[in-house]
Amino acid sequence: MITTRAAVLTKVGEPLELTGIHVDDPEPHEVRIVVTHVGLCHSDLHYITGTVATELPVVVGHEVAGIVEAVGSAVTDLRPGDQVTGALTPSCGECANCNAARSTQCLRLDEIRRRSRPAYTLLDGTPIARLGDLGAFSEHMLLRANAAVKLPDGVSTRVGCLLSCCVITGVGAVFRGARVRPGSTVAVIGCGGVGSAIIQGARLAGASAIVAIDLDEQRLSAARGYGATHTLNGGIDDLATAVRTLLGDGVDYSFEAVGSARTAATALEVVRAAGTACLVGIAPEGTELPLPASDFFFGEKRLIGSYMGSGQAREDIAQFARLYQHGRLLLDEMVTEVIDFDRINEGFEAMKSGEVTRIVVAMPIRSDNPAAEEAR
Repeated sequence: MITTRAAVLTKVGEPLELTGIHVDDPEPHEVRIVVTHVGLCHSDLHYITGTVATELPVVVGHEVAGIVEAVGSAVTDLRPGDQVTGALTPSCGECANCNAARSTQCLRLDEIRRRSRPAYTLLDGTPIARLGDLGAFSEHMLLRANAAVKLPDGVSTRVGCLLSCCVITGVGAVFRGARVRPGSTVAVIGCGGVGSAIIQGARLAGASAIVAIDLDEQRLSAARGYGATHTLNGGIDDLATAVRTLLGDGVDYSFEAVGSARTAATALEVVRAAGTACLVGIAPEGTELPLPASDFFFGEKRLIGSYMGSGQAREDIAQFARLYQHGRLLLDEMVTEVIDFDRINEGFEAMKSGEVTRIVVAMPIRSDNPAAEEAR
């Protein structure tokens, strides 16, 4: 067990509290990581604001990269000093869904996440929950070894952390979720971190037209740099008509990266007959979708969901890292700002404005860890 510092949510709607915690030693199939960078994600904000329930106290944060510090007795493919990013979806590799290349829907997830002891505790011994059993807003964290992906040379943890959530979620939704065909047309509703990754995925998939839709003009301007061929402000009265004006009878694929019933309905409305609308954004608990049945019966439209890229996290992250190495996937451009850990609450306030793509937190560097200094 070691003592470190974490940003702990103790009350919904209140700022995170930076405080000392204990982090347990790795169990046989775990590694302990010195966290170097963490991306601020709207999923974290859902828990902080209470739109999605969580037990308290809890350490949120999941878009993470860092340096392996210690490994469990059964870990053979990682060693101290390795730079890694972490996947939110560890898997058993043996159940029906894992064997069907759908590890995000592992049937034994609760079983493989189970620990004999709390991973995190307050200094008085009170157990602390971890979002997704990660809890990345901590200077040290535990990660199941099969959810850790080694970063190749030339991929820093500063951008490598993005691969673990917004990139795999967005690009994965294009390739594994909706399976966008070359030459097809795409609309992306919401152009934050995940939406920007979806736009890039559509470009990589060979889409002939990509319509970026957002309320913020800065995001729309950035979207063109990621591959959008057209932009529309989401505040206009009739988006479906505007899309049809641009592209005829609607798009072949739409992606919703906001997380609301209204934008989900818009995603279905802008696709043409026989088109596919893919919901990627996490909606608040209790959200229901009132949708016109005729779109499905007569229009043969499809409505699907995609969670964390709908695929094999470790394989996909490694492939996306190679795309970045070859200049085909833009990651540096997605980082709006890098801030110190002490400013994490300021970072979440900036996210609420809707004007940022991704804010990355740079964790403190300990003097006894030169590898972490190099990663930063």
